[in-house]
Parts: sequence; structure tokens; C-alpha cells
Amino acid sequence: MIRIPFEQMQQVFVQVLTKRGMSDSDAQLCSYLIAETSLEGVYTHGANRFPALVRNIDEGYVDVHTHAEMVYRFGAIERWDGKRGVGNLNAYACMQRSIALSKEHGIGCVALANTTHWMRPGTYGLLAAEQDCIGILWTNTLPLMSAWGGVDAKLGNNPLVLAVPAQEGPVLVDAAMSLFSYGKLETYAREQKPLPVPGGYDSEGRLTTDAQSILETKRPLPIGFWKGTSLALALDLIAATLSGGRTTRSIGTLGKEGEVSQVFLAFDLSHFPDRDRLEQEIAASLADLRQSVLADPSIPVRFPGERRKEIRKENLARGIEVDPNVWNEILNLL
Repeated sequence: MIRIPFEQMQQVFVQVLTKRGMSDSDAQLCSYLIAETSLEGVYTHGANRFPALVRNIDEGYVDVHTHAEMVYRFGAIERWDGKRGVGNLNAYACMQRSIALSKEHGIGCVALANTTHWMRPGTYGLLAAEQDCIGILWTNTLPLMSAWGGVDAKLGNNPLVLAVPAQEGPVLVDAAMSLFSYGKLETYAREQKPLPVPGGYDSEGRLTTDAQSILETKRPLPIGFWKGTSLALALDLIAATLSGGRTTRSIGTLGKEGEVSQVFLAFDLSHFPDRDRLEQEIAASLADLRQSVLADPSIPVRFPGERRKEIRKENLARGIEVDPNVWNEILNLL
């Protein structure tokens, strides 16, 4: 691995994107969000995924000239059309709008259709938590996972984010419905490393730690076995229904993940009269979690998202870890 300073990474991304016709302001925000993802240790959805975004732009699946816009509103719910624009810019705008609605109504819901890959979903949960809102959001995807008892891909791995404000920093759950996200599988496959535990099935139906085999079969293990596939289906149907957009089945007919459906929910905690008590209870719960009896004394129990700031600080000081092959691929896009 090599280390690249955060500012250098961001500016390289900006140069690549503006070369493809993206406005400077859009390129600055898009690049910041992607570089920040790697800065906070989520390498699979930061620099590692940037070349895929650029390929989708070059192939016409992502339109750098369009922006999501509202097409329908009733109460605290809005439908937006993403126009196949840049996924992280669309998601950023919709999460900010959901937060604004929650400040007005206590709850905000923006359902987005016809958008593209949003990169790291946790980014938008953090936006909510940092503005004293609980954030709940998810997306559907291409068919990437088989239904329980099936062998062909019928379901998306449909990442779900839950973000809760806390005194020590947001609690952040960012989880695909497959045991390993496709980004993580791609990383293990590229580095030719075995998964730490079996993550799916090979072509002969055997559980395997070979990430490349799982990518080829599209048979990753769902979280919770049949519960994970059920949750994936429900998230897909809710996102498509609220947004009026495509289901995973419909996205699969396109052959490319270019028109996904997403939901952004925000709940403004400042509306509650017992806000201080709620904050204290969250803090007490996290403190109690840390008092767990440890299975391994050398491995502490942490809440989800706890190490984010620590990793960010280290990467700001030393530079962001990047696979040299990935970085060379990015430089070749200039």
C-alpha cells in the first residue's frame, strides 16, 4: 500500500471529473465526498470505486450535467428524480432536503428515483446525525444475491444505513444485506486474499472464502440467512414504491446499475422536549456496551462508527492508504 495526502487525492479526482465536463463546483463536492470516504477508512467505496464512476461517465450511464430535482410533494414526503446524475451528488442533495423537512415537520422523507451509485452510503447518515437528526436511508441495486433457496441472482444487496447522534460521535451502521459488500469482495479478489469467514458459494454450491468465486456466481451469503433476503426484498419494494422508480427486478433488465431507487429519512431530535434525557440515555447505553465481558481481552467492544475519527486523524497525518494499482489506474484517467 502507498499513502496519498487527502488534498492531493481530492484534486486528482477534481481534474479527472472536470476533464469529463463536470462543473468545478460539482467536481469539488463529488471529489471531497469520495476522498473523505477513503480518509475515514472505507476504502472499498472511496478511491477504490472512483475508476468505476469514471467508466460509467465515459460510457454514458452517468450524466455529469444533470441534478436531482423534486417532482412531487405531499406533507413531509417528497419524490425526486435523479435523472441518472452523479449518485453521490444526488444523494447528498436529497439527504440535506430530508433534514430540512425534518426541521419543519419533525420528520422528513425524500424518495429518489432514476439515480446512480451513491458511493459510501454512510456519508449521508453522518450528514443527518451531525445536524441532530436520526438518519435512516437505503438503496436498491442490481440483482446481486439469490433468494433463500435459489441459486440465481434475484435480489439486491440493498445497503441500509442507521445513524444516531451521540456525544462521542454518531453511531453509524452501514450494512449491505450480503455478509460482505461487493466492494469488499472486489478488494479481497484484487488482493488475492481469502475472506476471514465463508462469504458465499462457488460454482459447485460450496461455501467458500474465495471472493472471486463469489463475484462470479453472484451468490454471497445474506446477513441472517433467510432474514437477510427477506429484508433485502422489503427494502427494494419500499424504495421503488415511495420513489415511483425501478425495483431490483427492473434494474436488472438494464444490464447496468443506472436507475436505482433510494429513500432518505430524517427525524429531528430537537423537536422532542426531553432531548437532554435522550442524549444521556444514548451515552449510558454506549458506556454499558463498553463494559461487556470480552471474548478476547486484546479486542475491545466498540460501537459502530467509533473508530471513524481515529482513522481520519491518522490518515490526515500520514496520508490515505491506497493500493498502488488502484492509484495508477486513477492517474491514467487524467
